Formats: sequence, C-alpha cells, structure tokens
Amino acid sequence: MLCYVPLKHEPPTAMAWLLAINIWPWGGFILYSLFGSTGLPRERLRRRMRLLSELGDMLHNLRVHVLNEVNNPALNEDQTRISRMAYKMVDMSPVAGNSVLLISDPEEFLDHMCRDIDKAKKYVNLLYYIFSYDKLTEKLFDALERAARRGVECRLLVDSVGSKAFLRRHAHILRRSGVKVAEALPVRLLRRTPFTARYDIRNHRKIAIIDGLVAYTGSHNVIEPSYNNKAKGRLWHDLSVRLTGPVVIQLLAVFYEDWYVETHEDLPFDQLLHFLPDLNATGSAILQTVPSGPSMQLQNYQRLIVSALINAKRQATITTPYFIPDSETMHAIETARIMDVDVRLVIPQRADKAIVGGVARSHFTPLLNMGVKIYLYKNDILHSKTVTIDDEVAFLGTSNFDIRSFALDFEVDMIFYSPDEVSRIVEAQEMYIRNSKLLHRREWEKRPAIEHVIYGITKLFSPLF
Repeated sequence: MLCYVPLKHEPPTAMAWLLAINIWPWGGFILYSLFGSTGLPRERLRRRMRLLSELGDMLHNLRVHVLNEVNNPALNEDQTRISRMAYKMVDMSPVAGNSVLLISDPEEFLDHMCRDIDKAKKYVNLLYYIFSYDKLTEKLFDALERAARRGVECRLLVDSVGSKAFLRRHAHILRRSGVKVAEALPVRLLRRTPFTARYDIRNHRKIAIIDGLVAYTGSHNVIEPSYNNKAKGRLWHDLSVRLTGPVVIQLLAVFYEDWYVETHEDLPFDQLLHFLPDLNATGSAILQTVPSGPSMQLQNYQRLIVSALINAKRQATITTPYFIPDSETMHAIETARIMDVDVRLVIPQRADKAIVGGVARSHFTPLLNMGVKIYLYKNDILHSKTVTIDDEVAFLGTSNFDIRSFALDFEVDMIFYSPDEVSRIVEAQEMYIRNSKLLHRREWEKRPAIEHVIYGITKLFSPLF
C-alpha cells in the first residue's frame, strides 16, 4: 500500500489512507478496497463515451451553438475569465435573456413546481438526490400523476442511496400512473456488477425541467424541511431558483446525459429543435450551467471557486452546510486574505452529522488566524450552497464546500453574472448572517483542550470524508 496509494491520490489523501492502514492494517485495507478509488465502473464510463460519440456534434450544438444564436452576452473582464474557464471545462457558454426567481420556502418551492407541471404539454424531467413521499411532497406526487395520465411524458431519476426509502416504498405509486422512474448509481452490496457504483459516489444533482421552458435547481430536495426529524426537529434552510429562458436547455442536456447513462434509453435530442422557438428571452439575467462529477476530467466547481477566490478584490462570502476544503481551496482563501479581501464563511452552528461538523471545526483555527469571519447559523440547518465574489459573480447550486462535492459526487451549479441576480443572492447571504453568531478568536481558543485535540485528529483524516 505504501507503493500503491501515493500513486493514486493527492498527498493529503494518500497520507490519511496510509495512516488509517497503519493504525488498523486489515480494516484499513478493506475500507480502502471499498472506498479508496474515486473512479466509476467501466460500464458506466463506456455508456457516457457512447452517448457522446453517438450524438456527435448534436450535443455540442445543443449546449453551445444553438444558444449563441439566441444571444451573445457582454461581460466584464473578471466575469469573462470565469465564464471562459467554465466553458473550457464543461462546453457550456454563458447565456442571456433569462428570468430568475429565488425561492427559499420549501412549500413555495413545491407549489411553483406543481403549477408548472400542471401546465406541462410535452414532458416533465426530474432528477433529485432525495425524493420522499410525505405530507408536504404529496402534492408533487399528485401533479406528476395528473400529468402522466393526460399524456405528458414524465421521467424521474433519483439517487439510489439518497432516495432509498422512496424506491423501496413509494416508487410504485408513480410507476402505476405511467411515470418512468429510474435509479441513479445503484448500489448492490452483495452483487457487484460492471455497472453498480460505490456507496459514497452519489448523484447529488437537483434538477427539474418542464417542456424545455421552465427549470429548477438549487439545494432543495423533495422532502419536508425537517428531513424526517433527522436533526431532532431542526429545519433545513435551502435556496433554489426557478429559471426561464435559454439556459433551461443547458440543464436539460445535463439531465438527458444522466438519464441515458442510467437507462440507455434513446434520447429525443433531434426533437429538441422543435422547442427552439420557445427559447425567446424572458428576462435580462446572464447565467452559465456548470455540471461536475467523477466522470469529468477536472474538478470543475473546485477549479472555478479557487480561481474566483484568488482573483477576488473586495469581498467573498460562502454559505455551506458542510465545510471540508482541500489544501488548494484553503490556499485560495489565504491568498484572498493576504490581498485584504473580506472573506466570510457561514455554516450551521450544529451540523446534522457530528463527524462532518468536527472536521469542519478542525479548520477554524487556521481560518481565524487568517482573519476569516466565521458565522455560525443558529438553531436550524443552513443547507444553502452559495458563493458570491465582489458583488459581480455568484454561484448557486448543489455543491457543498467539501472534498466530496469537489471530487466524488455528481453536482450542478449555476453561475450568475447580472447585477440584479447577484445582489439578490447577496441579500439572502446577509439574511443568513443576521441569523448567525460571529465566532471570535478568543472565544474559540478558550474551548477545552480535548476538543482541539479531537479536531486535530479529525483534520488528519478529513480527506477521507
């Protein structure tokens, strides 16, 4: 393992695995055999390559050229650098002419989606990490059933682990009504196949597209806000967007790629040409879609965030439920602070996962030494995933600020370039800060020594989380 592990991982991750194997040789070896590789099954990668080869230029045209015919947005120098970097990695350009509705309330989020589904004429495509049947989400189940029964083609793709309860208990409700339900990244503990995935590589995306006209994405899962009392009654606070305009087609392309890989179903990309007249501008917002995941060559979201932080001039604000940065991201934060950028981090005061919360706190001392302002969101779970840079660029989507979202999970994030939309996301961040407690360096240093020892130990193993 001393010869093998360092060749397969970055130094911090390799060190953590070798330490675990040294402390617990056979147990560490077994854990590494199960979770050490970040690669996907060969069959899954072959399907993705087959999709790209079968579609040829069509997928590229759908993502880029078709949208460029609709608009050609003007960006400033800093925005152009970010947008070009994103384009080089994901083959999606920034597009103008969109309308954005920011939604935080979970009931309002579902009400909007149900109304749009009730207006659907052609198709409804949903992709969610957690999809649950409960008193709040029952209305969405009813809307999907009504749409399927009137001839609308409804597809639902859910993660095998995140939606395990739904797949076992409630998927038949929708299938009986004609909704196509598929399982993303299936896990089979006792029956490994070339297609089954590791337990900890998940499809964490959250996307809804109706008729190619309306799309939703953000941090909301389809579940009531206490997540079945997961955190002793504390509520999850999310932020999602309802989108109309040309950018919807970019999210549609992300969905279809995931759907094809899981089902191998023939995709109607040629039929999408019929929807292009509906891509008229609906607003003035400029957006860009950034999917990321282990099937891609680079850690797209991580690269963009690092670049944005290094080039920040005045202020950078990060809101995330899980904060487990890699060394590159910590160096980017440090670089921003060296240049006197006001860096603010907003995370839950109490995480829903004790170990993950401990790993996040292991980074508090170096962050406070840098001069980063750490705000602890009181009472409930802050689940909103946003980053804003200098009131010029904003990121909002499904990616947490942790190694898992950077490298292991399939995610999708939106970049916002227009001032109105960026300012709205900044306003949401300011609201989170008002409901948070600022952590002072002296207060943190006064904590019992045993806590700092525990946090130090967890930091050693943080690359494994």
